[in-house]
Amino acid sequence: MPSLDIQMVTLILFIALVFLVLGKISVDKTAMGILVALSLTGILSPKETVAGFANPAVLTVGAMFLLSRGLIRTGAVGFISQMVLALSKSNKKSAAVLILVTVGLASAFINNTPVVVLFIPIVMVLSCQCDFSPSALLIPMSYVSILGGTCTLIGTSTNLIVSDLATAYGYAPLSMFELGIVGGPIAIAGLVFLLIFSGRIMPGRMGPVCELNETSEKRYLAELIVSETSPLIGAKNIIQVAESEYGLDIIEIFRKGRIIDPSRTQITLQKDDILLAKGSAEDMVQCLKKKHLQPALGEENLHLGTGLKDDLIIELIVPPMSSLLQEPLRSTELKDDPHIQIIAIRTRRTHYSHRKIRRVRLKIGDIVLVRCPRHKLAKIRKSMDFIILEDVHHALIDREKARLAITIFTGVVLVATLGLADIMVCALAGVFLMTLTHCLTLKDAYRALEPEVLLLIIATIALGTAMEKTGATPLYAGLFLDLFRGMGPGVILTGTIILASISTHILSNNATAVLLLPIAIATATSLGVDPKPFIMGICFGASACFATPIGYQTNLLVYGPGGYRFSDFLKLGLPLNLIVITLSSLLIPQVWPF
Repeated sequence: MPSLDIQMVTLILFIALVFLVLGKISVDKTAMGILVALSLTGILSPKETVAGFANPAVLTVGAMFLLSRGLIRTGAVGFISQMVLALSKSNKKSAAVLILVTVGLASAFINNTPVVVLFIPIVMVLSCQCDFSPSALLIPMSYVSILGGTCTLIGTSTNLIVSDLATAYGYAPLSMFELGIVGGPIAIAGLVFLLIFSGRIMPGRMGPVCELNETSEKRYLAELIVSETSPLIGAKNIIQVAESEYGLDIIEIFRKGRIIDPSRTQITLQKDDILLAKGSAEDMVQCLKKKHLQPALGEENLHLGTGLKDDLIIELIVPPMSSLLQEPLRSTELKDDPHIQIIAIRTRRTHYSHRKIRRVRLKIGDIVLVRCPRHKLAKIRKSMDFIILEDVHHALIDREKARLAITIFTGVVLVATLGLADIMVCALAGVFLMTLTHCLTLKDAYRALEPEVLLLIIATIALGTAMEKTGATPLYAGLFLDLFRGMGPGVILTGTIILASISTHILSNNATAVLLLPIAIATATSLGVDPKPFIMGICFGASACFATPIGYQTNLLVYGPGGYRFSDFLKLGLPLNLIVITLSSLLIPQVWPF
């Protein structure tokens, strides 16, 4: 019978897992709850509870967030996007290869979330220019960013955390490019797989809006309700009928809050269905005159005609660094601006019309449909709270400091690689130099910290300490070993990687690494083998998060813009997960023998 302390730690762990999976309360509140529970129960002393705030891994991860923001703010990364646009030459195959390779390389050195944030609008623009579906590229782009992050120590915060915790257990820290010996071949294999199969497996949904480029005939988005007398009621091939009769492209259909993609689901229209339609101003006006469709906002509010000459209807996506996460939409600047009209909001599962948006709280990847004057775009671009979905990323400023930012970042990487200083010292020095030279403003720095991520890391470090202190870690390691009784270390390593991969689809990759690393080390010690292969296995397993959209921030980011279903991540992500697990299980023992 486990001791009372082990039972208490297990209960805290279970409750935390439930909150993290269900998402009923925010991640930072869950993290605070873990710290409070561990302290109030006496399992950890107050000093032990807050020790994670001074953990080198937490400080290094925070500093890397800031360095990534400095590179993007100065345009040091942005010029890559312009090169991709220029080199693609409207060839969709070339564009796909260039984007995936560029995202993979950038993610090896920069936090992959801002890289994906930067490239989502680029993919959307290229899909208009090169006439391909952005759905065929957005999930692969997210996956490649994850694969690229496994190739270096600074490619993902998980690697930094594992390296620091391994050091705390008395083992050597990971060097800058040590992971690349195995991560490089895995990333190349994953890239080849994605290039071959993504176009065949991913849906062919076209981008909803392409009006930001200056074309002779602009096309706009509108939400139109099927009226009671509409001849469209009962129509089966709604896409063909809408195009031939009204000149409109139907992007999505909203029925009682449910989102339906007509290109993938055969559907018969009903009264009060809402159509997300794209068309010219003239086609929209003619359609409304026939009274077969009605504007969702009411005819008096949708000033079709001359007003559209200067107004745009655009989609905004909520990024992970937005300060509005978990906030109601009514509290945003958009709601307070009389010139900006919020039409609707679409979450990963549900569409909310203007009548219901008051109660919606924003989450990563939510898409807000707004109508605004063209001159307001600059204001939206400068904000970190929203990304214009089909924009060529005009928010980059201080381009003359791009070389300086690159020099500082390169110096951080070189000094850390050569072992001249600790990676934490290098990262903090880089942030200091970027703020000193105004490559990064303090306001931008504070907002780029992603405090909810750091707080979760701190809380899981405290939980890991509690598991070790109470004896829960060796208990769990023993239970895990019982599953593989009589088997060799190679099989147990594979089991460890699979366990980490499954866990990272439920928890965050950082939480998975912190919780499983002590168990992996204890398992290796029990077997009498070198723990290094198991430490590396946790790195790759915790990042093998491809089969669901909820396991990784970049997957959430592309969910809405790509118009994906949950099953789309399974179709491409499950085989990729198997590739990563198989290759890492085979290659790790060859590079780091037992």
